[in-house]
Amino acid sequence: MSSYNGQARDDAALMRRFEPVIRFTRGEKFFPMDVEPYVRRSGLWEKQPEQEPICLIPSGELTLDHLAQPHSNKTDIAYYLKFTEPLTIPELAAYNLSQIGVPHDENEIFRAGMGRLARVGYLSRLADAMFSLGLLARGRVPGDMSTAAAIAYKTIMATGERYHYYGRVVRENGWLALQYWFFYLFNDWRSGFFGINDHEADWEMVCLYLSEAETAANEDQACPVWVAYASHGRWGDDVRRRWDDPEVDKVGLHPVIYAGAGSHACHFQPGEYLTELTVPYLSPAVRTIERVQSLWYRQFHQSENSQIEAAWRKTASLFRIPFVDYARGDGVAIGPGQAKAWSSPQILSEDLPWVANYRGLWGLYTGDPFGGEDAPTGPMYNRDGSVRRAWYDPVGWAGLDKVPPPDKALEIVLKRQKRVAERRKAMLVQIEEKSRHLAGLGVEAAALNEQPALDKMVEDYQTRISDLSTEVDHLRAQVAADQTLLQSLQQYEAQLLAGQRGPLRDHIRRERKPASEDELRRNRLAEVWAALSIGLVMLGFVYLVFFARQYLFHGLVGIIYVVAFIEASFHGRLANFVANVSVILATAATLVILYEFFLPIITLMVLVAGGYILWDNARELWT
Repeated sequence: MSSYNGQARDDAALMRRFEPVIRFTRGEKFFPMDVEPYVRRSGLWEKQPEQEPICLIPSGELTLDHLAQPHSNKTDIAYYLKFTEPLTIPELAAYNLSQIGVPHDENEIFRAGMGRLARVGYLSRLADAMFSLGLLARGRVPGDMSTAAAIAYKTIMATGERYHYYGRVVRENGWLALQYWFFYLFNDWRSGFFGINDHEADWEMVCLYLSEAETAANEDQACPVWVAYASHGRWGDDVRRRWDDPEVDKVGLHPVIYAGAGSHACHFQPGEYLTELTVPYLSPAVRTIERVQSLWYRQFHQSENSQIEAAWRKTASLFRIPFVDYARGDGVAIGPGQAKAWSSPQILSEDLPWVANYRGLWGLYTGDPFGGEDAPTGPMYNRDGSVRRAWYDPVGWAGLDKVPPPDKALEIVLKRQKRVAERRKAMLVQIEEKSRHLAGLGVEAAALNEQPALDKMVEDYQTRISDLSTEVDHLRAQVAADQTLLQSLQQYEAQLLAGQRGPLRDHIRRERKPASEDELRRNRLAEVWAALSIGLVMLGFVYLVFFARQYLFHGLVGIIYVVAFIEASFHGRLANFVANVSVILATAATLVILYEFFLPIITLMVLVAGGYILWDNARELWT
């Protein structure tokens, strides 16, 4: 036990050395906190299928030790915490009245700026409208629950203002992974910042990666090699950046996180991020597009074509719902050198019973069919009870399972060089032996060809020759490929010896960037149109159906044309729109002509083709 405590103290010191700075957006109400006061004020509930929820431990009696106790492992039973109840109408009215005339700090005021819908296309807005209608028809977290949670959070902070994170140190594949877990009392992205969901509790994480050997040799001089930020369930190469990447803001040895307002998603740079999320009923369409995209890349080798990549992304985005993640960094800042400081961290591990034993939700279970408004599970588990990859494989979660630590890279390169060289040498021996055998088979086949009665043997020899020739060809191709690989490894070895670390961002495929200044400067009219366009089109359709049905087709065409024209104008694509309309009209006119004059056109084409064939054949005779 003492060795564990000693390791925990060492790990805590390492965590504090690189602990991050989090910068929030103005208007943020919830900040990273200790889970203990949240649990103490929550109740533990059980929900079985087709039954009303049962309170197992009421609010005020629940502790972390209770969470550590074993519960049923049946997958159809949901365990969850319930922190607060929605405010009643009198309570909400009383709270709003109490806020009248109360001066507010500038850091508490959020202004959305340009609407999210002005930044996306019309079809994305249509998908958003369908999602909004679906949101009205399903269970969700009441909007006034966020107000109740904010009041409760202020009460907790009034008893002792503390900002807390949980640390975890994992040693894997030569990497030293430092995970920083942040617990938030509430996610008010929807009710506070026009996002997709609200839910009780929120767990977020960032991870720093150091070389284990270099850190052990000289901890005082060690620096992170990579840093990865969790954001809306993303994982893999795209979530990580190299420590020396200019995109990674730092305060000394402390990386800076720009937290999304309400969502608390982690971003590398300040700004407003257009986040397109796929809801379950649209997932099949997105998966189909991604499969076709993957097949296209494999067949036509066009994965590096940025225009095609952009086209595929635009197609897939039609089935995603657009939301803005406001990560401006202009509000409260917590961390080293900031007005708010971190308290002493607690180290997480499987040895902590409440981490390992509680697989339930850390907040309200709403029964949301889309899952977005159910509370999350803890750091170790997914909602289905399986272990998170970020927990059991933090290196692979960030795509570093294929990247060795810098101190191991040269050693691995040299070993791979030796292996490739030995394989190439063995294949050259095979090629020499098989080539001699192939030449012998060719001589024997030539001799058999002189014997007319041995056709069956000759055919057998030809098959053997073809198979062996193909095998030799494959070996020669592999030798050529290995020679190229060997030369590349030798060049990479020279780069490593020279201290070069390679390109910063070759690993990134889908980089998320904040909105540009041009996007943020769109005029107010475009924003108003984006907000009203879907509703106006729907009302126009209803009018045509009930009051002008005889003009339904022409009316729909006219509505589509007007909407497309306005969209093209706002997005600076009017010239392309005119060109596309011209092509469509020309195609339509051609089809009409073909339909009306099909037989004469076919007859004329046959006459022309017949005349050309006669002329061409006659010309051949004359010459």
